Amino acid sequence: PIIGLVFDRFSAALVAFILNYAAYFAEIFRGGFGAIDEGQFEASTVLNMTRWQALRYVVIPQVVKIVLPSIGNEVINLVKDSSLVYVIGLGDLLRAGNIASARDVTLVPLVLVGIIYLLLTLILTFLQKRIESAFSYYR
Repeated sequence: PIIGLVFDRFSAALVAFILNYAAYFAEIFRGGFGAIDEGQFEASTVLNMTRWQALRYVVIPQVVKIVLPSIGNEVINLVKDSSLVYVIGLGDLLRAGNIASARDVTLVPLVLVGIIYLLLTLILTFLQKRIESAFSYYR
């Protein structure tokens, strides 16, 4: 309302997640590019590569290998952080568990919600390990 923008709950949650995780991913990739030695570009220049060819064939494959673990962790955090939309009243898995728990006066729905989040993170962890092992050549 201060700057004249009014979002519905879903759009507000979406914008918040996009801005938050875009900043995290930007920092992850900045660190990945910072880890690449300047000698890689110099060697590419000696091989008569343009700056774009050096990025495409030499630097970016190395950066991807460096940032994969951090990217995987942030994706898992995104799944866990999705429960935060409950705060703004948006229906999610945690809200459904709280409603069912209040209705039935039992903790079983909340335990089931916890198990679902655990399964989601286990699946994502498994996929992350598979992707990392696919990129772990030359080690």
